[in-house]
Amino acid sequence: MTEMEPRTRWSEVSGGPGAATAYQQRFDDLAAKGMDIHGEAAFVASLLTPPARVLDAGCGTGRVATQLTALGYHCVGVDADAAMIEVAEQRDPATTWVRQDLSRLQLRSQAFELAVLAGNVIPLLAPGTLLDAMARVSAHLQPGGLVVAGFGLDPSHLPQGCPVTPLEDYDRACEVAGLTLTRRFSTWGRDTWRPESGYAVSVHRSGG
Repeated sequence: MTEMEPRTRWSEVSGGPGAATAYQQRFDDLAAKGMDIHGEAAFVASLLTPPARVLDAGCGTGRVATQLTALGYHCVGVDADAAMIEVAEQRDPATTWVRQDLSRLQLRSQAFELAVLAGNVIPLLAPGTLLDAMARVSAHLQPGGLVVAGFGLDPSHLPQGCPVTPLEDYDRACEVAGLTLTRRFSTWGRDTWRPESGYAVSVHRSGG
């Protein structure tokens, strides 16, 4: 019997069938109103230049990876949700999309220069898988590669029903995975880090 994949918190709070399409539609609506929906991709682009290899870990419907591919990066998007991957494949056949849980991540290519975890990926992981997820992400980096993660630290910055993952838990998981914190901000726009902001964007580096 095949072992079942861990059930992510996204699967519990997303709302079921149609959630992936609705998720992407929110961003499409924002873009149609002239709002910039590519802050995460711009942040990544400030750290390294194309054609670097980027892993979009917990890619959802592919908003970040699609933009990075358009900018000339070589991107692979990974998500545990089949519906999310289906939407991503339909919207952007130029990017490589893989359905896998991050805590069991095993890609043929393990030489990414950067992994980005945007859209509250960390608190939406399956309970109890944070250590394994960060270990697997780190294992897919080149020596000196970067991990960039942004996620909410209070309920106002998280999907309804999603519990908070303490920042110290994330930092500890990164430390165990051989990652060292280099920079931290309060937004993807690089606002100065303030714990009271309720959101953190962290940059860790692999020790190789």
